[in-house]
Order: sequence, then C-alpha cells, then structure tokens
Amino acid sequence: MQIWFHPAREIQVKAGEIARKTFGEGFDASVRAADPRFADFQINGALPYAKAAKSNPRQIAQKFLDALGASGEFDNSLVEISIAGPGFLNFKLTPLFLREWLAKYKGADSLKDAAKSFVNGKKIVIDFPSPNTAKQMHVGHLRPMVIGEAIQRLLRFCGADMTCDNHIGDWGTNFGILIYGIKSQNYHLDASNPSALEDLEQLYKTGSAKAKESPEAADAARDELVKLQNGDPENTALWREIIKVSQVSFDKTYARMGITIDVTLGESFYRDKVERIYNELSEIGLAEENQGALVVFLKDHERFKTQPFIIRKKDGASNYASTDLATVLYRVEHFGAQEIIYVTDGRQQDHFQQLFLTVGKWFDAKGYRKPELRHVWFGTILGEDGKAIKTKSGEPVRLKALLDEAVARALKIVQAKTPDMPESEAMNIAETVGVAALRYADLSQNRTSDYTFSWDKMLAFDGNTAPYLLYAVARIHSIFRKLNLSPDDNFEKDAAALETPQEIELARKLIALPNVFDLTLSELRPHHLCGYLYELAGTFSTFYNANKVIVDDPATQNKRLMLCARALAFMETGLRLLGIEPLKKM
Repeated sequence: MQIWFHPAREIQVKAGEIARKTFGEGFDASVRAADPRFADFQINGALPYAKAAKSNPRQIAQKFLDALGASGEFDNSLVEISIAGPGFLNFKLTPLFLREWLAKYKGADSLKDAAKSFVNGKKIVIDFPSPNTAKQMHVGHLRPMVIGEAIQRLLRFCGADMTCDNHIGDWGTNFGILIYGIKSQNYHLDASNPSALEDLEQLYKTGSAKAKESPEAADAARDELVKLQNGDPENTALWREIIKVSQVSFDKTYARMGITIDVTLGESFYRDKVERIYNELSEIGLAEENQGALVVFLKDHERFKTQPFIIRKKDGASNYASTDLATVLYRVEHFGAQEIIYVTDGRQQDHFQQLFLTVGKWFDAKGYRKPELRHVWFGTILGEDGKAIKTKSGEPVRLKALLDEAVARALKIVQAKTPDMPESEAMNIAETVGVAALRYADLSQNRTSDYTFSWDKMLAFDGNTAPYLLYAVARIHSIFRKLNLSPDDNFEKDAAALETPQEIELARKLIALPNVFDLTLSELRPHHLCGYLYELAGTFSTFYNANKVIVDDPATQNKRLMLCARALAFMETGLRLLGIEPLKKM
C-alpha cells in the first residue's frame, strides 16, 4: 500500500473497485468521516446492501472485509480495517502511516506537486475584481478582491491553468457625462496627479447634476457620448486618459492587497464583437425584437419566460448582457476556457442565471464547446446598525481609507505589545497584520452570508482571526530560532514513532489538509480553509502545551520538531493561499 496524499479519496477508489468485483454495482462504498475515537474513515454500504439483498449486514461486512484483505491493496501496518456496530467498516490510519505521510509531504512544494491532480491542468478563467473606471474603490470591492484571489490561488496550487481577467467597466453612458463635466469645468486630466481619480468622481457628480437639471446639459452630455462612440479624436484621448487615471489607482490597491491580474479586458474591448452576438442569437431564434429592443425570453424557465434578458437596448446600444455574452465566447475561443468563474455580489444572481442559460442554449444550437459557468456570489458587509457599511455622510467607505485605518489600528497594538521595537519594523508588521485582519475577517465568513464589520473582533489576538494565526506561526518560528535550527531540516530521518495522544491528534489534523482542499474547491468557499487553519493552530497549541519539544532523547525531539515543522509549513501554505504573507516575528 502506498502512502496516499488524500487517504479518504484513495480508500474510496480502491474499496469501490473491490466492492464492484465482490458485490456488483449495488454496493455503496462511499467513504465518510468516522468518530475519531475509533477510526478515521468509515464505509456504511453493507447495511443498505444487506437490506436490499435480505441478508445479514455483518456477514456482508465480513465478506467485504475479507475481499479487502485478499486484494493486497491495504497494508495492516498502515491502515487497520475492522467491523463495528451492525456492519460499519472502520478504517484507521496507524501511527506509522501518519509518520510516513508527514515525512513525504513536507511543505508547499510537495503539497503542490501532489495537489495538482485535483484540477489537473483545466483551463479556467476567473473574472474579478472588475471595478468601474473613474471611481475610487470602496468597501464593496473588498469582497470580490479577497474571495477571488483566494479562489484563484488555490486553483493554481491544485493544478489549474488559470487566467485572471479583470473585466473592468470602461464603456457606457457615464462617459458622456464625465467628458461633458471635464470640458465644462476646463479640467486638465493628468494621470500623475494623485487626486485625479477623486477629481473625476466630483466632475461626474457635477455633470450628472447639471444633466438632470438642464435639458441643454443632458443633450450636451449625450453629444459627447455619441462623439466618443464615433471615434472623435479629442473624446477618445480623454477616454484613454480616464482609463489610465483609474488604472494607476487600481494598480496601487492591487499591489497592496497582493492581487494577481493576468489580463484586463474591459467592456470596451467587446465593442466590435457584440454584432456577432446579435446575429447568432437571432439566427437560431433565441433572440427576438420586443418593444424596439433585442431580447431573450427563456421560455422553459418559470420566471425568465416573462423576464426579458435584454441584449441590445432599443436605442441600439449594447449593455452588460451583450458584452458578457461576447466575453464568454471570446474566453472560450481565445483562452480555451473550460470553466469560467465570476466573483460578484449576490444582487447579480438573476443576471448570471439568465446569462448562463442563454449561453447554454446558444452554444448547443451552434455546436460550440460549452464551458462550465460558475457564479461565486457573496453577501454584504454590514455596519453595527445592520445595514450596508457607509460613512457618516452616507457615502460608501473608501477602500484605501479602510486599509489605512486597519494598519493604523494594528500599529497601535504592535507598539503596545512591543514598545522597544524599531518604528520601521513595527510599521512593516502593522501593514501585514492590518491588511491580513481585514482580508481574513472576510474570508473566514461563509461567502454567501452577510457579516457585521467589527474592528475589535478582526484585530483580536484570540479567536478565529488573522492576528491569532500570524502569532501562532511566529511562535513556531521562535522554537527553531531558540535551537538555532531551520524548519526545513530533515527531522524525519531519525524521528521516533508517534505515540502520545496529542502527537497523533496533530498528525491527523495535518493529513486532513487534502480533504479541506477538496471541500474548498468543490464549493469555492475559502472559509473552509480558514476554519481548518484555526483548528490546526489550536491542535498545535494543545500538542505543544502537553509535549516538551526540547528533550534529551534525540529521536523524540526530532519527532516533535518534525510535527512543529509540518504545522508551520501547512499554516504558512494555507495563509499564502488566502493571500496573507506570514511573519517570522511579531
């Protein structure tokens, strides 16, 4: 028997093959978690099989146990198999298996090499954070950034061929108002001006207010938009400078948040690609004219058979639907996308349901290869009043201001705990802790739930928080510094067998990581990984408090240092997958 990377999955595969040979297709060999007091995994298929066959379940279980033993796939020194209760089959990984597994999977490189089979080179395009240009990022952009980045990091780690496409909002009617505002105020637009993006927001507000008050101003704004759409050199130059101003600001935030963007193809990129969409959807009878617009009615859907999916407005302009359809086609034809993931807030669920259903019918009719389409939606960040978090003036909280405040609060905590620390070092730690606290507070929530924002909770050094996990990592590093050793040393070479309950519990928690990857990937919910890291930190603390690491016996010390090193490597790997860079000192 091999030392499997994902024991639950491999046991299910091997046991499933043997069950089919022994009982045919009617035996369910699904593996589930067992009561940890008795086993690691359990197969309960003997009970329903025996009931259907009108047999004794323990006799069926015994027959299965005999077949497993005769197969040669299971080594008793590595996994113990027994019958429990009315016919449950228990699988318990032995201390030898646990030690050998930990010797084989030492850290990020070996974990990544083993985990790449989970996704196995699948071409995936992920769409985030996709902000609108000419606007400052606000608190609402936090969730798509941190959720999208965590998902793409884990998918890359597990073998996906990833492309992050930042589908920015860089086209539409708002540019007519914006260009009108710039011209009417004689504003000189310069991307090197640090306040340029803030100025653009104000110019848009002023222009929009004028357009509402004055028909002449509204006509002037529409004229500026038409000129832009027709390729007017002056308006095109202004539009490009607006995009540049926005991109400079975005890039600063992406760098601070550790966001990986591969390509930025905004809505404007698809201006010349929507005509194909109109033609093809009309040609196959999926789109129809309705009140001057081109729409899709999904006639086999209870709600969408009367709720139109408008793909061309009655004035002939494209919209989100048309550019999103063109985007799917481009991603399949250009990037070879087998899967496309959209990370947006839950208010867009209807749009994406209609988009996905329309793509399915369109691609089927045209014989195009259909990608898997997934909408990773998320809830709202709430203030203490239970409403969407805003400033006192009712404006959305700016993301930069939120990040700055997180770092300032973290700096106060760092300076209070270590007043003698040099200011530059304290500032570096505060930047990491503050940004990590914001990020982790979001990721540790089930993404489809709303959550209440709390500075005190997210910056606490106890509980399921980033500061707690960062401190746990730094604490393990201090063990190796004290011994003048590296966590990368080969402690497993002369390590004793795992023996104490805390050693075995920690080893079992460590080898559960592949199952956590599996669960997180299946649902694209990073909170599963957050929960695992928090539990791992707690399990390590229990082990460390009960078992002295620095002891006289070299084999025992090596064994415990190996456990410390693996806990450190797994926690650091998990934090980096969440977008958090660990600290060696705090």
